[in-house]
Amino acid sequence: MSYCTAINFMSEDRKALHKAYHDHLYGFPIHDDNELFCRLVLEINQAGLSWETILRKEAGFRKAYDKFNIQIVAAYAEEDRERLLGDAGIIRNRLKINAAIENAKTILALQQKHGSFEKWLELHYPRAKDEWVKLFKNTFRFTGGEIVNEFLMSIGYLPGAHDADCGVYQRVLREKPLWAGDILAKKYL
Repeated sequence: MSYCTAINFMSEDRKALHKAYHDHLYGFPIHDDNELFCRLVLEINQAGLSWETILRKEAGFRKAYDKFNIQIVAAYAEEDRERLLGDAGIIRNRLKINAAIENAKTILALQQKHGSFEKWLELHYPRAKDEWVKLFKNTFRFTGGEIVNEFLMSIGYLPGAHDADCGVYQRVLREKPLWAGDILAKKYL
């Protein structure tokens, strides 16, 4: 069952939480490197947990990780790691916390070389899912197949975030996710 369909069967409080993400964020392109970093960290933290857990803790993540400011997170020291490990507002997993800090450093290097994290992503578009996974595993920490797939789908680099008959699907298309260019080009050829 797709995310679009599953939301309709949730209790009202769960539905409200998921619809806010589904209707306004999921699958829409992101053009801000800090927000791209945020989404990557959230997807990494979802590993082994439900997306609902992450949605409920998103505000805690934003506060704990300095609103996902890449420069600040990349400069975190051991005391910051310990602070994060003690913060009940986030997922307190040392591997995931270390991945966030190291991935922030990696993104800074990508920004230096390519101008932005977004430009680095665009440079590698299009790729098949397995190629993306290999690229991410060679570039970032804690990025397996499901994390990479969900990250790229959630930011408009891979299709599949919404069913074609979902009301949000057309809104996502109007935002011109990269994958839609392939579909629209074929439609008008």
